[in-house]
Amino acid sequence: MKLMVLDGNSLVNRAFFGIKLLTTKDGRYTNAIYGFQNILLNLLTAHKPDAVAIAWDERAPTFRHTAYDGYKATRHGMPEELAQQMPVLKELLTDLGFVQVSKAGWEADDILGTLAAACEAAGGTTLLATGDRDSLQLVDDATTVLLATNKETIPMDPAAIREKYGIEPPQLIDVKSLMGDASDNIPGVPGIGEKTALALISKFGSLQGVYDNIDDKAVKPGQRAKLTANRDKADLSYMLGTIRKDAPIETDPAAYLRQPGDPAAAAQLLAALEMHKLVDRWGLNGGTAPAPSENAAPLETVEPSPLPLLLEGRFYAARNADGDWYLVQGQDVYLPDTDRLAAILDSGAELWAFDAKPLYRLALEHGGIGSALRFDGKLAAYLLNPSASGYEVHSLAAEYGVHAAFACEAAPDAGVLAGLCDTLAAALDESGQRKLLDVMELPLARVLADMERIGFAIDADGIRAFGDSLRSELDGILNNIYTTVGYSFNVNSPKQLGEALFDKLGLPPRKKNARGYSTDAETLESLRPYSPVIDEILKYRTYAKLLSTYVDGLLNAEAADGRVHSTFIQTEARTGRISSTEPNLQNIPIRTELGSRLRSYFVAGAGETLVDADYSQIELRILAHITGDEHMQQAFLNGADIHRSTAAKIYHIPESEVTPQLRSASKAINFGIMYGKGAYSLSKDLGIPVKEADTFLKTYLDTFPKVDGYMKDCIAHAKDKGYVETLFGRRRALPELASSNFQVRASGERMARNTPIQGTAADIIKLAMVHVWQRLRDEKLQARLLLQVHDELIVEAPEEEIDEVKRILKEEMENVVHYSVPLTTEVGVGKTWLEAH
Repeated sequence: MKLMVLDGNSLVNRAFFGIKLLTTKDGRYTNAIYGFQNILLNLLTAHKPDAVAIAWDERAPTFRHTAYDGYKATRHGMPEELAQQMPVLKELLTDLGFVQVSKAGWEADDILGTLAAACEAAGGTTLLATGDRDSLQLVDDATTVLLATNKETIPMDPAAIREKYGIEPPQLIDVKSLMGDASDNIPGVPGIGEKTALALISKFGSLQGVYDNIDDKAVKPGQRAKLTANRDKADLSYMLGTIRKDAPIETDPAAYLRQPGDPAAAAQLLAALEMHKLVDRWGLNGGTAPAPSENAAPLETVEPSPLPLLLEGRFYAARNADGDWYLVQGQDVYLPDTDRLAAILDSGAELWAFDAKPLYRLALEHGGIGSALRFDGKLAAYLLNPSASGYEVHSLAAEYGVHAAFACEAAPDAGVLAGLCDTLAAALDESGQRKLLDVMELPLARVLADMERIGFAIDADGIRAFGDSLRSELDGILNNIYTTVGYSFNVNSPKQLGEALFDKLGLPPRKKNARGYSTDAETLESLRPYSPVIDEILKYRTYAKLLSTYVDGLLNAEAADGRVHSTFIQTEARTGRISSTEPNLQNIPIRTELGSRLRSYFVAGAGETLVDADYSQIELRILAHITGDEHMQQAFLNGADIHRSTAAKIYHIPESEVTPQLRSASKAINFGIMYGKGAYSLSKDLGIPVKEADTFLKTYLDTFPKVDGYMKDCIAHAKDKGYVETLFGRRRALPELASSNFQVRASGERMARNTPIQGTAADIIKLAMVHVWQRLRDEKLQARLLLQVHDELIVEAPEEEIDEVKRILKEEMENVVHYSVPLTTEVGVGKTWLEAH
């Protein structure tokens, strides 16, 4: 039998500290639970054990504590965020059928040792999964340690121990008895380090062998004195460091075969923890269907039936696993064909959908606008919890405790659809976000559907020619790199690149990881002064990225109509921003001349022109409004250069005396304040010492006390409520603020300061999109909204409509809200995106 034993405490700590703090929408911490499951699933997939035991430490003192008061005395207590997750994790593991084992007075290490010995005695093999190197002493021909490191899990068998340490696995106990262990506060022999301990044990075989040969000339006089004076500590350390193999636990490997557990309870708990993908990974799909409520109608399979000719009342719409749309009314389930569904979307019915955007697109393709759509459960779920990893009907039903009223074989989620939408609507009302759905998000889904349908024309021939020039440039760059290094190699391989830079050229290495030298962007930037080859390597990466991601990506995405049809996602960004994919049109590079050239290959259709409208410094304008700072407001009201004006006020000089350097510094801090940057980040942005940046930051906040007050109020409000809000009432939960970890808490404070500003800006551009789209339609123009990129809208218009479109964009964008400062919009026109922007 192959038995796998997990060192639960070691692995759960790795999971907790290795993953950023995660929480559910109601603030329960989940990162350790999530990470531990991933570790366990990966181990099961890779090694396929016959039985699994999960060993835990208990809080009671062990025999080691009794023998030595100082044992593990320097250990910090378990973080509260982890402690809260432990009982939930153990409950989940039980529901999943795993056998867990612990024993008061004994450590998990002793359980690992006991089970390994018992399994070997029974003729089996054991895998010990742990991040603790203490367990390496247990390695033998029947026992392998799966050692978890920061980067990978390394199988450690006897050969691996010999290769790494030059001794046999059990001798590691003797080594520890000499060198001690700071993490467990095992004293060892003061002054004897790992190198000396390994050398002594390698020569004399054991701790006893060292003392039997204490007068051997191989033992240096200084070492001899330390060893002689501390024999008692060495013996104590040997006892403390030895993993026992006689813990009083069940030792029959068959006792650790996975049990049936309670799959339905596991699925329900995972749903409550918002870990919907793990439901699938554990194969619990069958257990996720919500059980019928006691008062529900009998669970019967409802056969699809034809829609009535006259539609009245409310229907619910969603898709089944095959991607077919179905409608639910009461316990009747209808599977309409595409034409019938399109007709329903603009009928007199009231349609509550789960994922309305595809339905809007269908309506638009059939000449309608989807006027029957009144609610979107997916968008509602996103508003209620923008941090969730996904939004699916069955998962949300389990999460919100919605029970099925009936069953339908053709549409398994049909029975919960009405109850789920009603529950989500009530939750939206309670949170004050229903207006966001009705006025902004649902109408925006229609706009995005239209943008996806229309697409953006590209100059494919131009992109191909651009790609050819990039390939030619890349050949030259590679030749320069190879000439400098002296041989050819794979520049895309971090290992080969590290060897070329640090072994061959002798550049000073900055940091190493498990796979060798680091060659990340930050490392390469720091090496620029040492060799011209670094510039070539960075240029190579830029050109290769342009070629693979954008040139090849755009050509592959070109549709038969000569346009690219991106997919716009409303339910991804936590701040409320829209994202774009396949291709991502919001990430077309503009900061370099070469990257911005890509925009010249996005073109207007024949006889059309692009009109590009961009909010000017919208986030700074929101900051001026939201803080009430009179100086910032006045600068915007007067049309002044806000960065120059800020610098003049900070340094008490006329604006005419503000140098480009001072303006640049003021610009950095104006934006840095909104993103919660501290002195360290600001010093990197400005290339100045941290102390100087700290002084600049303090001067800024002293000069603009209302900005400072706003930042503090944001954090206080978020700590009190558990969330922050935009000016439109969009919420974002920030459980990070309650963390005991300083770095996590500081991250939460940055998000508390930034989200109201960035989120409000996202809300404004969304509402502007809705207004612009409707205005173009109301005025019966041919112009069409094509794209939104952060604070920018692009419209494709016939030549004769350009002036009217410019006016509409400016009016709608500038008047979408009325704040204490104007929302100024800059409008450009051109045949290409680059020309119009």
